[in-house]
Amino acid sequence: MRNAETVLGIIHERGKRGLPLEDVYRQLFNPDLFLKAYGKIYRNKGAMTPGATDETVDGMSKAKIDTIIHDLRYERYRWMPVRRIHIEKKNSLKKRPLGIPRWSDKLLQEVVRLILEAYYEPQFSPTSHGFRSGRGCHTALSEIYSKWIGTKWFVEGDIAQCFDSLNHQILLDILKEKIKDNRFLRLIENLLAAGYLEEWRYNATLSGSPQGAILSPILANIYLDKLDKFVENTLIPKYNYGQGRQPNPEWQRLQRQAQRLKRKGLLVEAHIARRLMQQVPSLDPLDPNYRRLRYIRYADDWLIGFSGPHQEAEDIKREIGTFVREHLKLELSETKTLISHARTEAARFLGYDIVVLNNNQKLDRRGHRSINGQIGLRVPLDVVKSKCTRFLLHGKPIHRAELVHDSVFSIVAHFQQEFRGIVEYYRLAYNLHQLNRLKWVMERSLVQTLAHKLRVSVRTIYRRYQTTLQTHNGSYIGLQVTVERGEGQKPLIANWGGISLSRNMKAVLNDSPLRIVGSRTELERRLLADTCELCGSHEDVQVHHIRALKDLHKKGRTPPPYWVEIMASRQRKTLVVCRQCHMEIHAGQVTQRTTIDMETLESRVLRKA
Repeated sequence: MRNAETVLGIIHERGKRGLPLEDVYRQLFNPDLFLKAYGKIYRNKGAMTPGATDETVDGMSKAKIDTIIHDLRYERYRWMPVRRIHIEKKNSLKKRPLGIPRWSDKLLQEVVRLILEAYYEPQFSPTSHGFRSGRGCHTALSEIYSKWIGTKWFVEGDIAQCFDSLNHQILLDILKEKIKDNRFLRLIENLLAAGYLEEWRYNATLSGSPQGAILSPILANIYLDKLDKFVENTLIPKYNYGQGRQPNPEWQRLQRQAQRLKRKGLLVEAHIARRLMQQVPSLDPLDPNYRRLRYIRYADDWLIGFSGPHQEAEDIKREIGTFVREHLKLELSETKTLISHARTEAARFLGYDIVVLNNNQKLDRRGHRSINGQIGLRVPLDVVKSKCTRFLLHGKPIHRAELVHDSVFSIVAHFQQEFRGIVEYYRLAYNLHQLNRLKWVMERSLVQTLAHKLRVSVRTIYRRYQTTLQTHNGSYIGLQVTVERGEGQKPLIANWGGISLSRNMKAVLNDSPLRIVGSRTELERRLLADTCELCGSHEDVQVHHIRALKDLHKKGRTPPPYWVEIMASRQRKTLVVCRQCHMEIHAGQVTQRTTIDMETLESRVLRKA
């Protein structure tokens, strides 16, 4: 039996060469693929959330993998309907449906996703950046910044309810073009038709891929790749022509006039003529023999940059709408599909305002207007305002009541993490300094939260925790909380502040890299060792999971159970145990039956793996 890396490597190579994917269903009989899938998703927050049944990642074992493979081998595996809940949308009163599958379905979906990603990734368009390995929001924005210079019109688009509206038959037809295995296709078809439970009432799914399903992003990319290919193969050849714009006759006239005046010794008049030249484009913006169309997509959001007349921008928008409607059976959102003039209006894409800069006064060392036509990425002011809102009451900073019962260390770390996340996302913006307002609001909310918790004044909080933070960007005044630990252990330190608001165009936030080859995770090795880490048994070994390490320290546990001591000392949220020990853990009855040398156990795990 080939290992997972070899299988995925072969599939990836077939994808690179454009060869059809044949006899792929039998790869689902490979337990190593399930172990790899388990190693990738067991850390997800939803792994401990039950779906339509009580099954979660807790109790995962090789026996469970064998059961799934046995059912797949005889085509007896049945997808369970997902449990549907509704979560609030950002900056909206509406709610988004979210499907929660049972654990076995999540595991199998991840295996199928690994196969589909390995095969389709080398075939996807380079203009697609959503839910792809090594790509993300920043790679999409960096491409716009570096390659869309001189754009005149932005056509920003959004597909209405994309995930909920994917046509099952069209999706299956697209998969059939490359995948020549009916059993594999039937498995995906049955997943799409599995339905969902809402308030424990069954509902059929006639279209769409459930939001929250592991397979949904890759299926959506396979589906929308047809849109990418339409733009690349039809619209770009149609609207892209001309090697470059012709010189602007008015600019040439002013240039000749300035040169003539200079030769006559009329230096003041020549200077005035050159100043007038700076108010006029050097190249003809209305050149009928020059057009440029650029396109980029992130999930169901797409953006087009067009250099040409407004009427042609309208034609492009209409042609995309027609293609999406007739060939993909989807609809563009009327309120979110807009045409913006690049120099006077901002296009909103991936949370950034995108504009084309225009400044006739600022010149480079050569005297050229180097800013004109450049793409500008900026933090939208309404985003800064909305981020501040959650820390304000009647326009003034207020404490966060939901955090008051946490430790001082946790509160400071939480605020720092939130602010750092926002700053790092907008690191490409030239007006990143606008987040100074958010920093001030969050700091006032932080110190008030700490003051409320400790029942002291804000001034006392500053006296107690304020310090100078040394970073690689320099010194900053901030707050610091230190928690001393046992002998030989470094103290825990939480800081507030010290985050630079300087722009960095090389910043990248991308999806997890595509790993066709790679070593096993530490949990995979421990499970393969087939040894209970409590009693040393080799019978019916499975994995005990907890949601978070803080769950180990529950009130009333004095002294803590043996298994809690082991997990806490190793800082792990997993413990490989036999079935008997696992049952006793959940019953609160586990005792120390055997003392195992942990160093010896680790060596045995690595050797057996």
